[in-house]
Amino acid sequence: MTASNPGINRRDVLHIAAASGAASLVASQVDAASDGKDRPLEIVDTNVSLFHWPFRRLPLDVTEKLVKKLRSLGVTQAWAGSFEGILHRDMATVNQRLVRECRQSPELVPIGSVNPLLPDWENDLQRCFQQHDMPAVRLHPNYHGYPLTDPRFARLLQIATAAGRFVQVATLMEDTRTQNPLVRVADVDLGLLVDQVKRVRGARVQVLNWRPRSPLLEKLAAVPGIYFDVARVDSTDGVPQLMSKVPAGQVLFGSHAPFLVPEAALIRTHESGQLDLESMQQLLASNARRFLGKGKP
Repeated sequence: MTASNPGINRRDVLHIAAASGAASLVASQVDAASDGKDRPLEIVDTNVSLFHWPFRRLPLDVTEKLVKKLRSLGVTQAWAGSFEGILHRDMATVNQRLVRECRQSPELVPIGSVNPLLPDWENDLQRCFQQHDMPAVRLHPNYHGYPLTDPRFARLLQIATAAGRFVQVATLMEDTRTQNPLVRVADVDLGLLVDQVKRVRGARVQVLNWRPRSPLLEKLAAVPGIYFDVARVDSTDGVPQLMSKVPAGQVLFGSHAPFLVPEAALIRTHESGQLDLESMQQLLASNARRFLGKGKP
């Protein structure tokens, strides 16, 4: 990473910024970065969800609208979980609907839902990998009611790793301050994740929707199998700061759309002016492409 953006072109940055009405945030950096070349940056969004959030409607909770928005921002691939996987109990049907929905849009990669506290959860997991050929499953330990020390989580991680797949752990879905008072759900305790990942050789876990904080960040970053997204990273320089504290390749772009507007994460990625073209492309797509290709037989 460098303090300038020698390779980011005007079209890329203005297209992203204008989409959220925030062109002024990056205007000066566009002028400094543009080199006259037309090289659009590829974007892989590793954290989107389909269908309806259980507690309110969202502007982009119709798949067609979400995909249209992602395409307009230059997203070429989006890893899609299901909001239905949070509270529904019939995970097999949840995952079948997700696969059918993703087939309508080539950009969407289905990420299954599994609740290891439900009966027959191992069959749900195997269906994700063997029947649907999903690269990963997305877990919601706080909504499903188990800590990361639960032996069933360890078992799930072992099965996924043996199959060459990875696991996404959603730290939170909604800030506790805005949750329905009858359904208050605390954030997942990620401090329990370190030992679990260390125990499973080759395990890969992507942490979603986490606001990085020290010293826990340093402990998590020291484990080669733990990766991060940027959906909930705060402050103007939060993204480059995260990338500077985490080994190369372990930070992937993710927006948490449609719960959050996808432009927000893109603006935070650009507005610091601290990422050069290579670092930007690594974050926006290359790290995710490599991560997706690892491990699978």
